[in-house]
Amino acid sequence: MSFSRLLRFFSDHLSITSPNSSAPEKEESSSNSSAPKKDESSSNSSAPKIMVSTSTSSIALLGVMLMASSTFIYYFYSKASSSNSSEPTKEESSSNSSASEKEESSPNSSAPKVMASTSTTPIQKRFKYDVFLSFRGEDTRKNFLGHLYEALNAKGIYTYKDDVRIHKGKTISDELIKAIQDSKFYIIVFSKNYASSSWCLDELVKIMECQKMDEHTTYPVFYDVEPTQVRKQIGAVKNAFFKNKKKEAAQKWRDALKEAADLAGWELKSTSDGNEAEFIKKIVREILLELRPINSGFDEKLVGMETRVKGVVDSLKMEIDDVRMIGIKGMGGAGKTTTARAVFDRLSAGFEAKKFVENVREVSTKLGLNKLQEQVLSDVLNEHVTVDAVTDGKIMMKNRMCGIKVLLVLDDVNHRDQLEALAGGSNWFKPGSRIIVTTRDEQVLVAHRVKWIPDIHLLSDDQVLEAHRANVIHDIALLSEQEAITLFSTYAFGRKNPLKEFEKLSGKVVRYAAGLPLTLKVLGSSLCGKDEHEWKDAIERLKEFPLEETLKKLELSYESLEKDCKEIFLDIACILKGKSREAAIRILECCGFRAINGLKVLEQRSLITVNEDGFLGMHDHIEEMGKNIVHREHPNEPNKHSRLWIKEEIEDILANDKGTEATICLQLRNLNTNAGTVMKGLGKMKQLRYLQVYFPYLDYNERDAEDLDNAAQYFSNSLKYLNCANYPFLYLPKTFQANNLVGLDMHNGRMVQLWKDGEKKVLKKLKFLSLYESALTTFDFSMTPSLETLILSSDKLVKLCMPVSCQELKHLDISRSKLRTFDLGLTPNLEKFSLNKCADFEELHVSSACPNLKFLELGGKSRLRSLDLELFPNLEMLDLEGCADFEELHVSSACPNLKALKLRKSRLRSLDLELFPNLESLDLEGCADFEELHVSSACPNLKFLQVSKSRLRSLDLQLFPNLERLDLEGCDKLVEINAPVGCLRKLVYLNLGSCLRFSHFVVKKDSRSSASLRLVGKSLDLCRLHPNSNLPKFQFDCNYKENLPSSVGNIENLISFGLCACTDFKKFSDMICSLRCLSNLELECDIPEFPKDLGQLECLEELYVRSKKIKYLPDSICMLKRLKSIDVRDCSCLRKLPEGIGQLESLERLDLTATMIKHLPDSICELKHLTHLILHHCTLLEKLPENLGQLECLEELYVWSMKIEYLPDSICMLKRLKSLDVGNCFCLGKLPEDIGQLESLERLILSYTKIKHLPDSICMLKHLKYLKPSSWCSS
Repeated sequence: MSFSRLLRFFSDHLSITSPNSSAPEKEESSSNSSAPKKDESSSNSSAPKIMVSTSTSSIALLGVMLMASSTFIYYFYSKASSSNSSEPTKEESSSNSSASEKEESSPNSSAPKVMASTSTTPIQKRFKYDVFLSFRGEDTRKNFLGHLYEALNAKGIYTYKDDVRIHKGKTISDELIKAIQDSKFYIIVFSKNYASSSWCLDELVKIMECQKMDEHTTYPVFYDVEPTQVRKQIGAVKNAFFKNKKKEAAQKWRDALKEAADLAGWELKSTSDGNEAEFIKKIVREILLELRPINSGFDEKLVGMETRVKGVVDSLKMEIDDVRMIGIKGMGGAGKTTTARAVFDRLSAGFEAKKFVENVREVSTKLGLNKLQEQVLSDVLNEHVTVDAVTDGKIMMKNRMCGIKVLLVLDDVNHRDQLEALAGGSNWFKPGSRIIVTTRDEQVLVAHRVKWIPDIHLLSDDQVLEAHRANVIHDIALLSEQEAITLFSTYAFGRKNPLKEFEKLSGKVVRYAAGLPLTLKVLGSSLCGKDEHEWKDAIERLKEFPLEETLKKLELSYESLEKDCKEIFLDIACILKGKSREAAIRILECCGFRAINGLKVLEQRSLITVNEDGFLGMHDHIEEMGKNIVHREHPNEPNKHSRLWIKEEIEDILANDKGTEATICLQLRNLNTNAGTVMKGLGKMKQLRYLQVYFPYLDYNERDAEDLDNAAQYFSNSLKYLNCANYPFLYLPKTFQANNLVGLDMHNGRMVQLWKDGEKKVLKKLKFLSLYESALTTFDFSMTPSLETLILSSDKLVKLCMPVSCQELKHLDISRSKLRTFDLGLTPNLEKFSLNKCADFEELHVSSACPNLKFLELGGKSRLRSLDLELFPNLEMLDLEGCADFEELHVSSACPNLKALKLRKSRLRSLDLELFPNLESLDLEGCADFEELHVSSACPNLKFLQVSKSRLRSLDLQLFPNLERLDLEGCDKLVEINAPVGCLRKLVYLNLGSCLRFSHFVVKKDSRSSASLRLVGKSLDLCRLHPNSNLPKFQFDCNYKENLPSSVGNIENLISFGLCACTDFKKFSDMICSLRCLSNLELECDIPEFPKDLGQLECLEELYVRSKKIKYLPDSICMLKRLKSIDVRDCSCLRKLPEGIGQLESLERLDLTATMIKHLPDSICELKHLTHLILHHCTLLEKLPENLGQLECLEELYVWSMKIEYLPDSICMLKRLKSLDVGNCFCLGKLPEDIGQLESLERLILSYTKIKHLPDSICMLKHLKYLKPSSWCSS
């Protein structure tokens, strides 16, 4: 047992007191102290205290006695360890550090056991009193001092005031000295007669002695004397001082008075206009602010809280004197209450009143809102208040709280009525008040006019300013992986990181918790003290039995939903998670739900998420909760579940004909069962409304197809949405009564007709039909009178029979068809029409206007020559890309809604932009005949202009004030660009490559936008612009005779550098490094080395280099904190990366293909955001870093054609890795045994390696879609 542990044992189990000091009980019972008593009893207060003398001999003797008995030591050490959760010492964390640790493991098991470790870190001193008051009783006790004491106590500030003042001796008592020593702050109230009391002066001397220590702070209060009078003992203080008869201590008193007067304090006369009440409030407020860092420090277990609290505090804008309300929204167990409590503790000192109302939802349900109103009023007003009715409470709160600056937290609000009753309006509160609301339901906040914003730190200054004018909602963030590990370890091990032997198991637990603090705390506490076998068993159990405590809390959000929203939620949890929002809405609406509203409700309650790409997501535990709700109805009878999604269960039910009417939704992917068996097994599922089956792609013969009639009777007639990918049959089942069918998706199937023998069976309710890549040759609209969406993109389609009118049709896609002409007929509600890649298409007939058409796609290889836009008045996007014969766009009147126009590679000669006043994007790339862009008036919305490889001769940019991207590459006829000062405010990308005749450019002088720059080196003989200038060593596409201006970081630098001739490498380097706002840099030229000061490009995000001479990247590159991508492929002389590359905290992509890199720096494993690491043909690289598994965000790893002999075991920790390519690594002989832990892996390339056997764990790769083994591989 180490000495440090022995000391901790004493601190935990023995009460060590000085033989010269009195017991705490005696101190607290002193008649001379009127301070309120703190509860100092421990949780085990009934246990006897062992009193131990602090004499050296006693401790030494006791230590010897303890060490003599190993059993005694082990018992108490175990007790101490299990009750303490602090950081361990270095030697204690070692697995082989001491014999005592070996004794702690079970004698019958080799598995390690978790013991909560202890700490030797010094504990910050805790004071018995917050404030000690020093005063002259006859001057102030019954007025100022009495009011100050009451005000301090009212705010919970524990204050010592020596009330009785029975001074029996000539010196202050030991009791009083102890009280001074046990106080954090001293308030000395100097009054006219203070110096006449030797007791007061001796007290002051002791206070000033303690003041010299760091732990204590003294504040003088000058009540009816001035600081100068105290400092120099003049005036009233002089008279009082000379009344004192104790002359021998005079010098000490003088020094103490001078020292105290020199300290910062408060003078009544010059503060608050002499108003004592306001003066006292100011003192109390200052003391509260000083106490806040001491009393409101974060619990050591509140991991990751500081940044979250800062975000909330920042949005409260405490410096603004208004009433502000913010919301904290998130799923159950995410830390909303914890965050709100931490903010409350941090800020409460700055308010006149404070109240944290816990469990509003639960309490209001049980007791009523009027009782909560009573709580708030009573605590804020500091008096007992009775509220009989909610209406009365609203009036009382509005009338009585409007004069009080209050901090109010309303925790777990779930209905707007609660907010209306407890914080009805800003006029209820005094300016400066702040209200914080936590909830799971965002709509409660929105309805109460609390506005949502994203992370406030991501907003621009203007956006932040605007957000600060409004109430805001914070969506509480889940913990990052590192924060989750720390939080879990705190509860499981009592330290910030796992014990070494539990690292892998801890990783599994953390991944299961998926950032949810509640789960991490519960699992950490439950696993604390258990051995490795118990951990493994508990983790395996989670796969079958989800954590009940977490699910119970999460389920509260589900229970509060309306019935239809509950059904939508269960559909998403079991079936639709991962689908696009658009697809989910379509499916749910086909099934009869109000999907848009339902999804919004679920999103507001944090039950689902929609990512930036529009796909539905859901936290793993919420998904688990939804599936558990379905499962627990019949836990051992999956055939009775309302929704089926587990492949093995479904195949068993279908194969054994165990289906029931209970099943309403079924999803089956990667089918291993015979198609006929599937169809037959569906027979008893009479109430099935949604069916999704992905048949395997196989070549069925005609005999298989003939089995359709036998299987047809087993299709449910209740189906509302049917999705069968790779449908193996030629027709829909003959006996299938599709009267309820609303959605039908049969993409990539063998279907040649809807019904056998051309039967005209009408699908009356069908609104959505997708036969993408089907074998259908003709389609008749008369069988689908209600159709809104038809997707028939197939190269088999030759005929489309449309009636005169298709009133319901909104979306028509017949791309890749063999149609030559097409008549849109009467389609007044058509919004999107796609006829892309129809090589034979020549003519589009439009007999009547399409007033709602917004998207028209006719691109590809069609033979269309002209188009009249008159019949499409509301068109927003027109795509004619690749129409090589297209010559004329008929526009007789303006198209005010057109925003995007794609005419790439057409034969258009000119275009008048005046007809498209709101155009945002114009693409004319490759229009070899295009000569003139007519612009008679400004195009304020144009942001993207692509005119490369055209015959354009001049361009006037002053008419495009908001242009962001301009590409003129290859315009070999271009001579002049008119760009007056001020016209390029927002330009961030400019490409003038191969504009060999260009000679004149004028630009703005002070734009501050970030910029992209592309420099492509060319041979000198192509540059003949300015014969009088010195030809550079490094010549770029376009050159300009003037040097780079001295100003930096603006668009002027961008264009100047793109056009400027560089006479030497130093000038080249200086020019690059002066572009402070550059975000994208592309260098394709054989410069000998990188500019050494590249780190000055603080805004750089992408670096693209192609050079045959560069040998290394400069160390300064590690300063680029925003850099996201480095692409140095084919830099065939590049041999070295900076050792500090791990400092690139934003780097996501690193491409070192075909370089001469021999060694990867160890710090590369610190790139926490790296998603792509590409090492193709790095033929000199023989080894990957052992800690590669630390790249927690890595998704793709390519190590093609390298000399590596093995992959580091840590690679199995890459839980997000989707693609692993080790092809052509001829020396690689095996994969790590735990390769199956790569739970996200979808693609694995092992071709041309020496790998002969695949590890058994590879069967655990559930998401693997593509495997290319080595030719040596036998398993």
